[in-house]
Amino acid sequence: MISYSDVILFILSKANQKVYGTFKMRLLPYGLTPMQALVLHALYEEENLSAGELGRRLALDSATLSGVLDRMTEGGWIIKNQKEDRRVLNISLADKSRRCREKFLRETEELNQEMLSIFSTEERLLLVRMLKDLRKP
Repeated sequence: MISYSDVILFILSKANQKVYGTFKMRLLPYGLTPMQALVLHALYEEENLSAGELGRRLALDSATLSGVLDRMTEGGWIIKNQKEDRRVLNISLADKSRRCREKFLRETEELNQEMLSIFSTEERLLLVRMLKDLRKP
């Protein structure tokens, strides 16, 4: 009989708690949640995405994304622009996001490295690849 501690759901859940909690603490000075930080990262890679495209990239449903975007707009991180078709919402970075871009990206990279520091370079690459493979349908 398999022990609960060997069930993949348990293993991934506990790993997620550790990573999420660490990111959450490090994002406190910015007033961002980990999900909001991921939105910023996506917009740093490509700005002026539609809300639908942003949701697809981050694998978020529209209801969840809508709440995240509302809070980020209120916090001064993003600007929501309606296109000619009023059903389409484009998301762009606010000045606040642009000003802290380099520091924010550097700190995120450092945190990512810190979380993976227990692994060798090969193990890191393998872990990330395996987790991405696990997400595939």
